[in-house]
Amino acid sequence: MKKILIAIVVLINFTAFAQEKETATTFKKRVLENTEVDFLLSYYNQDGTHSPVSGGIGSEKLTDIASNIVVAVPINDDDVLTFDVGISTYTSASSSNINPFNSNKSSTSTSSGASGKTTSTTVSSAPYGTPWQASSGASKSDQLASVSANYSHSSDNRNNLWNADIAVSNEFDYTSFGFGGGYTKLFNEKNTEISLKANAYLDQWRPIYPTELHEYATYGANFQNQGYLTGVTIMDRYGNKSTNYLPSAFAPYTNSNRNSYSASISFSQIMTKKIQLSIFMDLLKQEGLLATPYQRVYFADKANYYIGQAQYIPVYGSYENKGVYQLADDKERLPSTRFKIPIGARLNFYINEYVVARAYYRYYQDNWGIQAHTASIELPIKINSKFTAYPMYRYYTQTASDYFAPYEQHLSTEKYYTSDYDLSKFVSNQYGLGFTYTDIFARARIFVLGLKSIDLRLNHYQRSDGLSANIASFGFKFEVQ
Repeated sequence: MKKILIAIVVLINFTAFAQEKETATTFKKRVLENTEVDFLLSYYNQDGTHSPVSGGIGSEKLTDIASNIVVAVPINDDDVLTFDVGISTYTSASSSNINPFNSNKSSTSTSSGASGKTTSTTVSSAPYGTPWQASSGASKSDQLASVSANYSHSSDNRNNLWNADIAVSNEFDYTSFGFGGGYTKLFNEKNTEISLKANAYLDQWRPIYPTELHEYATYGANFQNQGYLTGVTIMDRYGNKSTNYLPSAFAPYTNSNRNSYSASISFSQIMTKKIQLSIFMDLLKQEGLLATPYQRVYFADKANYYIGQAQYIPVYGSYENKGVYQLADDKERLPSTRFKIPIGARLNFYINEYVVARAYYRYYQDNWGIQAHTASIELPIKINSKFTAYPMYRYYTQTASDYFAPYEQHLSTEKYYTSDYDLSKFVSNQYGLGFTYTDIFARARIFVLGLKSIDLRLNHYQRSDGLSANIASFGFKFEVQ
């Protein structure tokens, strides 16, 4: 028995020595020390006068509130699994007008009979709408929910990094499924970095068409006497009742898939003690239904027809229009393929211990005729050991797509057409300021969460076509202790 005990003690000591030796020779810093949790919240609002749902005119008021929770979990020394769950809720005057005729005005009249009793009668007028106000339709608001996961693995010497990701998102008329992966190589004592990445998104539309086009698709040429438009007065441009409206150019889409594929390469080099340069290039291909089904188009060579109150027809294109809506000639039509090539560079320049300059430039070109230039600069200013301010400016300019024309400037003989001002010629400026609080020791705690950083950013965006927006974002990073 004594010999057995001695043997066990020797074995334990030998094992402990071996483990200690192995630990001493293979010790490496973990990629991520502890589980980290990010809480992100953003608020966005915009306004403009070129609603694509209304064929290039009308209110573009929109508000969006988005929140995300990002959890990064270290599986071991080398591997990290990250989950991102988000939900976005928006209200939109533009998309509400997919069906602008949901509201009915009513008038109440009173009369006194021979008995002296007073009676009230409520009479509903015909449907009405206007591109300058939000409709009461269900499409005025929606939610976007998304979930993604990313797995990354680093080699023992931290010079090689592999990652793979998968993502799913859904909203009322669109579902997206994506996956991809990447590889990063560091060498030259980690002064040089090359990254490769590829992604695919296999998306599915559930097409929703403007009300008048949907009724035409459902009932054919007799649609004015069936369904929603039964008994509704359609007027010509003079306000006279007409039965000549026929959107014969319209046909439902036969393909509701939209697939996107991208591949990117980037190269980063530490040039000097103060300068780091990186360059990148992306190749992107989209195929399938690339148009938006509910965006109207109006033709210059077709007569105009309306639903609503005739007195507003002469001021249809202004805010004075309170009660009439023009019926679409067709929906947006765009090619079923698109190729995009962005090429750009980033330059980080260390000015001193308080200020770093981060400059960015990108050139973009696609086969729809758009060429664009983006330039931005950010100047992180270190106020003290915990607080940093981030003033920034971004400039953007692009040419118009071959398929874009403003409201009522397309011809019915064209093959492709859109009045979406995102595809028009414009210039934009964005100004911003951010503040970051950082505590690498995470001494402030909420239960088991140690607060590592707080990030606040405010931005104002202004576009030459009149669109303006304000964006506020908040971020809180915690470490599980």
